[in-house]
Amino acid sequence: MLRLGLVLAALVVALDQIVKWWAIAALSTDAGRVEVTPFFNLVMVWNRGVSFGFLGDAALPAWVLAAFAALVAAVLVVWLARVHEPWLGAGIGLIVGGAVGNVIDRLARGAVADFFDFHLGVYHWPAFNVADAAITVGVGILIIDSLLIRRKKHK
Repeated sequence: MLRLGLVLAALVVALDQIVKWWAIAALSTDAGRVEVTPFFNLVMVWNRGVSFGFLGDAALPAWVLAAFAALVAAVLVVWLARVHEPWLGAGIGLIVGGAVGNVIDRLARGAVADFFDFHLGVYHWPAFNVADAAITVGVGILIIDSLLIRRKKHK
């Protein structure tokens, strides 16, 4: 499963960086917001905190957050090397790829570029990017695996 997870991680990093490159170029020249649908906009937000801007005002240096994310990714790769289920390997690979994509942003730009903005009226979900989406899906897979799939194996 190591190969599967690392291939998925590499694909996430590549897609994340390509989409971020496009978003930064496209949204930096516009008014900073493009309405795509009544519930989805493209915006340019620089996240200096952790997930969804949490701790954004804590003034932690970007390299500290990048180092922590890189450490988490390294621990996940060790776990990935021990996994035998494809489902679990895919989930871990998505998380690793997302973490590495955001580490690249923190080291290269000092903050993470977020731009997907879903909303319902005036209520907005925090802006996010491809890496964040991969992390969320990967964590969802790990939760499903731990709550549902593993229970079935023990019955």
